[in-house]
Amino acid sequence: MEIQESVLLRRVGRMDPVSVPEFEALGGFSGIRKALSMEKEEILEEISRSNLKGRGGAGYPAGRKWKSLYRIEGDTKHIVCNADEGEPGTFKDRVLLEETPLSVIEGMLIAGYVFGSKQGYIYIRGEYRRIQKIFETALENAEDAGYLGKDILGVPGFDYSITVVSGGGAYVCGENSAMLNSIEGKTGRPRIKPPHLAEVGLYGKPTLVNNVETLCCVPIILEEGSQKFLSYGTTESGGTKLVSISGHVKNRGVFEVGLGISLRQLIMDEKYGGGTSTGRKPGFFHMGGQSGPIGFPEQLDTPYTYETLAPKGLAVGSGAIVVLDDSVCIVEYIQKVFEFFVHESCGKCTPCRLGTTRILELLTDFVEGRAKDGDVERLEYMARQVSQLSACGLGQSVNVALMSALRHRRGDFEAHINGGACPAGACACHENGRNKACLTI
Repeated sequence: MEIQESVLLRRVGRMDPVSVPEFEALGGFSGIRKALSMEKEEILEEISRSNLKGRGGAGYPAGRKWKSLYRIEGDTKHIVCNADEGEPGTFKDRVLLEETPLSVIEGMLIAGYVFGSKQGYIYIRGEYRRIQKIFETALENAEDAGYLGKDILGVPGFDYSITVVSGGGAYVCGENSAMLNSIEGKTGRPRIKPPHLAEVGLYGKPTLVNNVETLCCVPIILEEGSQKFLSYGTTESGGTKLVSISGHVKNRGVFEVGLGISLRQLIMDEKYGGGTSTGRKPGFFHMGGQSGPIGFPEQLDTPYTYETLAPKGLAVGSGAIVVLDDSVCIVEYIQKVFEFFVHESCGKCTPCRLGTTRILELLTDFVEGRAKDGDVERLEYMARQVSQLSACGLGQSVNVALMSALRHRRGDFEAHINGGACPAGACACHENGRNKACLTI
């Protein structure tokens, strides 16, 4: 579905990102004002009716998550915004943090009001140093204008502040429990669940964790109404989605689209990706970051929604789409994916720590011409074992890209066995008698 105008990005380029008066002039902070006129249960129902799904990757219904925390007893509840954005190919939250930080603050403020929280935290990716300074300036301006601090907007007892925490560059801290450990000053390693974070979260207190984009949607839902928000997407996937498109495409960048648009439009339409930058046919596209599935040209007509992608083995994930043309060897690409996972595994559990390394070694055998009969089956077996035995979402999802590649392009892997030639059209497959597939992104 094509939207006629921007929703999340409607203020981008039209105002000083940290100016509260300019933000208010363009409708900013009307969401929190609307929230103050509603019962808290009404707010929860409005979010539920919007069918907003979490924009961080898992796609869990935001209304369900909020209601779950609301029902949990406790006089102290924390709000945490996950702005780590460590998935390769994902850079949509960066736009929101840099160009409309007050929208993020407003979303966190509404959550603080609903749950009676006094303290919010935003965990910003360590590499976003300059953006952290922009966000801190926005926080100062919001406090000066009475939107943070004591008795906010004249409401007695509505006290709320937001603390910025800088990440240390660990991919695993994009996992919510690892991020909470990092905020607490501990090693950023995932926790065993249960208990769930809604019950025992930050500093042992009930905690709401939402992604930047998810929280930016909340003020819009309250300001425009859940039905209007729902109309931007589909009946099951409400709202718009920010998509980061990169790789072998003419137009690399962040695009806001209504959920329901086709993958073909997103990748090939001149308004969005614009087709391949090399003039070659698209070979495959990686969706939702390194832990997401890989799609292929025969799947391009699939609508971009949470409910239609899943049956095709695809996913929205973090909103990333990395496009590779048909010159790229998918086997070598998967090898690079596992190089990333080996580097980023926290090492807490053996299946992930050692399993990713063993898979990478076998993939390297494929790329360098040493693979032999039965190695494709060994890849599948090891990938399933790592996924089923790992403790957290990182290890449980490392096999997603590999398994989707094997499902749709098994022949490409088999072609590498016993020093065979890589099927990718532009690869220099033989160098000194060995398979040397090239990867150019």
